[in-house]
Amino acid sequence: MTNENNLLSVDVGSRLKELREARHISMRELARRSDLSANALSMIERNLTSPSVSTLNKLATAMEIPITAFFRHNPEKHNVVFCKSSERNRVPFVKGLWEGLGGEAFMGRIEAFMLTLEPGGSSGPHGMLHTGHEFVYCLSGNLEYEVVSEKYQLESGDSLIFASQLMHRWQNNGKKVCKAIIVISGHEDNENPAEYHLASTKILDDLKKLDEET
Repeated sequence: MTNENNLLSVDVGSRLKELREARHISMRELARRSDLSANALSMIERNLTSPSVSTLNKLATAMEIPITAFFRHNPEKHNVVFCKSSERNRVPFVKGLWEGLGGEAFMGRIEAFMLTLEPGGSSGPHGMLHTGHEFVYCLSGNLEYEVVSEKYQLESGDSLIFASQLMHRWQNNGKKVCKAIIVISGHEDNENPAEYHLASTKILDDLKKLDEET
């Protein structure tokens, strides 16, 4: 991973405390929700111990956030963002590439990113949901977007708009590389919806490998 994708170089203990306090959850309450001891949580927040992937999964579920929230890179926010192609945040994952289009640094409630998917590339076996509204524009190839139980087949030039709190997932079910732009707007201030679309990326693959080695 390059410096532009330094999502793994984050203080997990401090992030846990920040996420917990932002949601006004006491350590005792988080311990109850996650089935972990308050002492274990305290040690994690003080960086006296490193949590395993299974522990992070329990904490993410307890706080109703994606596990990638623990490794979020929060750049300085601006009301005007110019993003050169060579400076995009890029996150490779199995059979795909996620590229930020500047929404990560914008102070408004909008996120935009581009997906490049090889045949078979997908958001994973499980659906996702988050706040806001989602706009999808297929640049090339074939993209299948499943919203609730309805499947929409997008080809070059096709678009789709839906309420993001509806369960959804995507995949390239074609035989060629697919490119699409996704724009999410109107989400809650404390939510980063792009993280839900990154749930099966290389970040989690790296974390699983680290967990297997410990």
